[in-house]
Amino acid sequence: MNLTVNGKASEAPAGSTVDDVVRQLAPDTDRGLAVAVNSEVVPRYRWPVTPLRDGDAIEILTAVQGG
Repeated sequence: MNLTVNGKASEAPAGSTVDDVVRQLAPDTDRGLAVAVNSEVVPRYRWPVTPLRDGDAIEILTAVQGG
C-alpha cells in the first residue's frame, strides 16, 4: 500500500500497523517518538493495533532536548 511518511512517499505491505512502520524506520528505538496518522495522534499503546490504509499520511516525530 502507498503511504506518506514524514512527507515522503513510502510503501508498506497490506495489513501493516503503525508499529510495523515505526519499527521499519526506527528499528533501534521507539523511545522519544510520537506518531500521528492523518493528523491524529496515536497513543503508543495503540501502535500495534492501529491498522494503516492505503493513502494514509504518517508523521513520526522525535523528541529532542534543548532549550
